[in-house]
Amino acid sequence: MDRMLRMTGFETAGARTSGAGGVSVLNEGGNGERRSGEVGADSPSGVLVGVSPVSAPHAVSSAEHLGLLHVLVVDDDEAVRKACCQIAAGMGFEVVGAESATAARAILKQRRIDLLLLDLKLPGGGGLPLLEQVKALHPDTAVIVMTAFATVSSAVEAMRIGAGDYLTKPFALEELTAVLERTGQQLHMDVQSRQLRERLRTQQGMGGLVGRSPEMEKLYRILSKVAYSTHPVLILGESGTGKELVARSIHFNGPNAAKPFVPVDCGSLVPTLIESELFGHVKGAFTGADRAKEGLLASAEGGTVFLDEIGELPLDLQAKLLRALQEKEVRPVGATQSRPISARVLAATNRDLSTMVEQGRFRKDLYFRLNVVNLRIPPLRDRREDIAVLATHFLKQMEKESGVERSFSDSMLRTMAEYDWPGNVRELENAIERACALSSGPVLHLGDLPTQLQNFRMQQGPAVHAAEEDDGMERGETVGASQGGGIVSIAEMEKHAILGTIRQLKGDKLMAAKLLGIGKTTLYRKLKEYGITEGMGD
Repeated sequence: MDRMLRMTGFETAGARTSGAGGVSVLNEGGNGERRSGEVGADSPSGVLVGVSPVSAPHAVSSAEHLGLLHVLVVDDDEAVRKACCQIAAGMGFEVVGAESATAARAILKQRRIDLLLLDLKLPGGGGLPLLEQVKALHPDTAVIVMTAFATVSSAVEAMRIGAGDYLTKPFALEELTAVLERTGQQLHMDVQSRQLRERLRTQQGMGGLVGRSPEMEKLYRILSKVAYSTHPVLILGESGTGKELVARSIHFNGPNAAKPFVPVDCGSLVPTLIESELFGHVKGAFTGADRAKEGLLASAEGGTVFLDEIGELPLDLQAKLLRALQEKEVRPVGATQSRPISARVLAATNRDLSTMVEQGRFRKDLYFRLNVVNLRIPPLRDRREDIAVLATHFLKQMEKESGVERSFSDSMLRTMAEYDWPGNVRELENAIERACALSSGPVLHLGDLPTQLQNFRMQQGPAVHAAEEDDGMERGETVGASQGGGIVSIAEMEKHAILGTIRQLKGDKLMAAKLLGIGKTTLYRKLKEYGITEGMGD
């Protein structure tokens, strides 16, 4: 044993435990009883001390960074077991040791173990059966296996079963500390990822993402991983799907949430001013530049820059943006020197960038630079189970603003669930807002929805009108059904929508025209066709 310690650069010595973690060593005696001892002020022989020791301050800082994780060291060699416990405790882990697979199983039944440091040659069944059992019963437990050169094949088998890393005996102190810290960091990343995914699922995450469909669950899984990285992310999706909400969720759930989030609408910027907006300019750089201006890429200062509608960026600026991303620096317009940038870049578009690359309308190198991680947001028609959840979410927001409690009628919910929503989530939000503005009671009805949804409902056939609703209008003006229950023409439905809206607005024709999305001249012409020239506010 002493020979192996010398080979690894370690020597046996008594040492004091440092750091936040505690060590308890569990031995299984010959009579089946277990004896427990604390490794503390008077450490037993067998503690490994490296020739290039890790200083105590570094170990404590690692513990603070990693937090308290529970480690189980399983090795029948008492000196190695106690030495590994000592090192792990010095790094800030809560550590317990066991000398056999049987003792380890007893510990796993009694307490939570986050990380298992496992020797593959053990009495009481060996290490591989114990590994299989741990991964079956505790799949979130990380496992590091220890093996000798002669049993490297068993280490490969252990990795196949589910071990995350391995150490080959004899190993140096630096190897042990490195693998423990690496695994501990990964465990904390996994915990943060699960917590973020749960916050997103329960509508508690920043950014306002709502939905529990399988498509959204997949999106949450990816978001929970990319939020803690610094890689560029390309967000793809149709107009109105919530690309900026996804970008905000990535930023505000990441480590730099306190830093600025800078959105840039590349499609709305004037082409001649885009370069100045992105990179900045110095005083006198062009006519009207009476003072220097910092660019948006530099203003984020370690935060996030969100380039919305990146497909609208001109080709010449695409080249300058690519250089800025590669070199991590920008040169303001008119400047002779560059300045460093540290912002993370997220980009979004509703265009097919791969097709634009083939057509020469988007640079291939910039596309690959931005497309390190690809997020595709599903359209609302592909996650219909989220429509009612989203509608209720928007309705609650309206209630907070107006103080009026409202609910949906069954037919309205049915119509919203069946509609394809070409404008996606944005169209749904606008529809709910319009329904709240037009509703004359606490229950929102089909007649309160925009005209396109009412037309859609009419096109479904007479069966959809079996249950006639009372929407606040006169019985003869109920939208979607005549008194005989037959099909109503589009022109007749348009008349019902116009007259019903004016009546609910107490005769305010200008507001009615605005909400209906038609010009006031068109509205007056329609009223004249209906033979109505007086106000309808009675």
